[in-house]
Amino acid sequence: MINERMLTAINEQIKNELESSYLYLSMTAYFHSESLDGMAHWMRCQTNEEIVHAMKFYNFIIDRGAQVKLLNLSQLKTNWASPIEAWKDAYKHEQQITGNINDLITIAREEKEYASEPLLAWFVEEQIEEEANVSKVVEQLEILENDKPGLLMLDRELGGRAFLQGSPFDPLSIKNA
Repeated sequence: MINERMLTAINEQIKNELESSYLYLSMTAYFHSESLDGMAHWMRCQTNEEIVHAMKFYNFIIDRGAQVKLLNLSQLKTNWASPIEAWKDAYKHEQQITGNINDLITIAREEKEYASEPLLAWFVEEQIEEEANVSKVVEQLEILENDKPGLLMLDRELGGRAFLQGSPFDPLSIKNA
């Protein structure tokens, strides 16, 4: 059985991951409204990935014989003044999630909840990747400044991100459903 403090913290992290998904879906809508469909596609893929993360925690609780308690979600933000503002917000958000994962590790160690450590180690690696991916886009946008052709090239490049197989957020799978 999972320790009660760890269970509460993981249920909170499920909420955090689902809020991440909601934030990235809001960014998807923003980028579509700006005709930056490649960035919208990238964020739509990220939306799906965050739900997968939430489900990893969800399944961990179930596997440990405890009950998942879904918490209310907050709408974090819905509009941005520019693409770079959205990407900077995404980067700050990923840093916050990294902090949340670090807090979970602290709780696991304090509570001697060793069964949680393999899952949390996976998330540590994942957050390194998440922060690196988003910060790279921020850096590229800073280099571009107001270069509209460059922005469109970056947009096109970001549109090449692949959905996880079977993603319900993949527009092609929705059309074929």
